[in-house]
Amino acid sequence: MSELAWWQRAVIYQVYPRSFQDENGDGIGDLAGITARLHYLRALGADALWISPVYPSPMVDFGYDVADYCAIAPMFGTLDDFDRLVTHAHELGLKVLLDFVPNHSSDKHPWFTESRSSRDNPKRDWYLWRDPAPDGGPPNNWLSRMGGSAWEWDRLTGQYYYHAFLREQPDLNWRNADVRTAMDCVMRFWLDRGVDGFRVDVLWLLIKDALFRDNPPNPQFKAGEPDHHRQLQTYTEDQPEVHDIVRSMRATLDEYGERVLIGEIYLPVPQLVSYYGPNGDGANMPFNFQLISAPWNATEIARIVSEYDHALPLHAWPNWVLGNHDNPRVASRIGVRQARVAAMLLLTLRGTPTLYYGDEIGMTDGTIPPDRVQDPAELRQPGIGQGRDPERTPMQWDGSPNAGFSSGVPWLPISGGDGINVVDQDSKPSSMLMFYRRLLALRGSEPALVEGAIERVVSSGSVLTYERHLGDHRFFIALNMAGADAQVEVPQGTLVLSTTGCHEGERIEGPSLLLAGDEGIVIRASKPA
Repeated sequence: MSELAWWQRAVIYQVYPRSFQDENGDGIGDLAGITARLHYLRALGADALWISPVYPSPMVDFGYDVADYCAIAPMFGTLDDFDRLVTHAHELGLKVLLDFVPNHSSDKHPWFTESRSSRDNPKRDWYLWRDPAPDGGPPNNWLSRMGGSAWEWDRLTGQYYYHAFLREQPDLNWRNADVRTAMDCVMRFWLDRGVDGFRVDVLWLLIKDALFRDNPPNPQFKAGEPDHHRQLQTYTEDQPEVHDIVRSMRATLDEYGERVLIGEIYLPVPQLVSYYGPNGDGANMPFNFQLISAPWNATEIARIVSEYDHALPLHAWPNWVLGNHDNPRVASRIGVRQARVAAMLLLTLRGTPTLYYGDEIGMTDGTIPPDRVQDPAELRQPGIGQGRDPERTPMQWDGSPNAGFSSGVPWLPISGGDGINVVDQDSKPSSMLMFYRRLLALRGSEPALVEGAIERVVSSGSVLTYERHLGDHRFFIALNMAGADAQVEVPQGTLVLSTTGCHEGERIEGPSLLLAGDEGIVIRASKPA
């Protein structure tokens, strides 16, 4: 595996800082808390942590409204705290990735304060300003991803500004060379502090149509969907010029050696893979979110795995994601038993996997009472299920009332659930946590599961099977994605891991095996005679 870059060998673990560990007792997680838990990540088997935004912010969108790109929000700590975290992580052999939010700033950022001060301010063109339509309304029909028009009227200067998200998150104008230079300086600021790469927020949205044309209606819109789904995002996402920006970001990271650029991109696979760049000079990994939204059955997953693998350019490295801070938790989507099957899938597919904090103990979505709702996505569009608070509840470290997360009142309610915490699972061989540790240890010790090819991806009834091989080393994976037992053809070998923990280490003679409902297995196939 020495020929692979570290990020190709790595398992990435996403930390949502507000919810991971609170050291100062204010109910909000902080950098000191993350630092205190780094040994846990190392023992789990993670290789890198991705930290969601910790910049100064009014927190209208919990850090994705950045007021200063080169500082730390006091609620999370200081730059010294960040430096200590990076230093300690590196001492433990962990890489650190930082969330980078270049599409929009906070309306409290000094850049925007200047931009809206007058039409002739030097920073006016740093954001997207337009005159009203002839009737005095918005310049075009573009809709916000948080509901309503994406245009906000500014009475002082008599123009509208564009915001793809909240009105407090004005979009930067990435056609402006000064904006590009300023953002390049931001990246270098953190690279100089030792970060090992960035996850770039909404990378596919950075450039908008130069002519500001209306988006066409979406003929497949269904009632209950988010408001912006009423339109096809023809002129507000995935514009051709965005690839120029991606190449520029990648070039900056490459100056610093082996760093990684990961892009948040929600697009169909043919468009997604274009973000690798025609010569491998784009994003190292455009995030592949297909497992989050896929119908959970063997037929669909087999199709997704095969089509994605075949669509990848030769120079591209795959990646897979099961959950994140914007989507319901995997254990809530498909059930706790299938969550083990999903973990085995994620960690035995070809490519870099990203874990979401708490999934390794089987955390489910929390229940948020109406008076505790925090997420603007829910507050602005109530009742359509866009709220992201349930998947952001605090990490459950122990069985105490605050789950070992904080000595104060947690910013969101603890999700709860008997035994769904690290302390209870730490010593139980059958627990989800111990299963994750065994699975991660197997992946880390077997090059075939990291750099090996993936072949024979097949669905048969409820069972998905595939093989990973490198040289003479071959692994056979079988995943029963339903609750009923199923017969499956298997090679001769040794059963090295099961989601149930049963029969591990036993010899498998084949040619078939009864796979229990909700069971996944990994067989080390015998070498051919």
